[in-house]
Amino acid sequence: MSLYLSNVILHQLQKNESEELVVNYRSESLANDTSSENLVAELHRVFNAKAGKGFGSFKSDSEFQVWLQELRKQERNFYDFSQVSANRLKDELSKYPFADEGILVFAEYQSLATDYLFVGIIPSNHSLKVTEGLDIRATDYLDLSKMDIAARIDLSSFETDKDSNRYLTYIKGRVGRKVADFFLDFLQADIGLDTKQQNQVLMQAVEDFCSDSKLEKSEANDYKKQVFDYCSGQLKTGDEVQIKELSGELPPAQDGSSFLQFTQDHGYELEESFPADRSTVRKLTKYVGAGGGLNISFDSMLLGERMFYDPETDTLTIKGTPPNLREQLTRNR
Repeated sequence: MSLYLSNVILHQLQKNESEELVVNYRSESLANDTSSENLVAELHRVFNAKAGKGFGSFKSDSEFQVWLQELRKQERNFYDFSQVSANRLKDELSKYPFADEGILVFAEYQSLATDYLFVGIIPSNHSLKVTEGLDIRATDYLDLSKMDIAARIDLSSFETDKDSNRYLTYIKGRVGRKVADFFLDFLQADIGLDTKQQNQVLMQAVEDFCSDSKLEKSEANDYKKQVFDYCSGQLKTGDEVQIKELSGELPPAQDGSSFLQFTQDHGYELEESFPADRSTVRKLTKYVGAGGGLNISFDSMLLGERMFYDPETDTLTIKGTPPNLREQLTRNR
């Protein structure tokens, strides 16, 4: 990939004898060589591929924002910026029970004409290696795939669109770890764009468009599948859902109005673009539900053909079970 590296540095978060989290500062930034560029390129790729990201923007009184502006104006050098930020990060992380040790990375770089600042804690693991003399030695390595404490700031957007609610992106992390809260506190930022809510609004708009257009069941299913295929394609390529682009791929209503016009006329308040949410968009073509020991998923086109629901008795009737399920049921009846 095309990446231009400006600055990158590693500091180490570790616990002392009193089990207090401290920062072991590196003496200077890393050299901008091939190894550093490869590290940042891989961090950028892994971050893009991570699911469950949140968006935000700085609060007006954010101290981190001030440091960042000073860095960009060359009023503060990168090493000093990384030190004060690392110390603040350590203080915030120490408040939580998941105060992990790890390698703290700060990287300022450009990718595809967009400037970024990356901040993340990368787990460091132990392994073994075989030397040229076939001896075995212990070695440490950065486990980038396990990275779940990280944030990235789109500096280009931050500097050109102060009203944006999404120039800051963070990994929400594992359930129960409150990583989102921790990173927002560290950066002194507010939650911004709610991608799940945007996807839910899109799904409702599609449902309403099909209903208002009085589409037959098969037509509505085809229409929803087109939306699903588009969103799935965007997920695969790492691109966002573009409402105008999506509308251009969908057939218009009987009166000639487009899906885009429908969303605007009916006040759905959709952003021009936002990341697709896999679990939400799959409901366009499937009915999915779990609870009480049941986990049910089936194609929406089967409702009324092989799947029949009676709301009065809350009963779902299945005509024709999958062979592997039928075998299990027959064997254990």
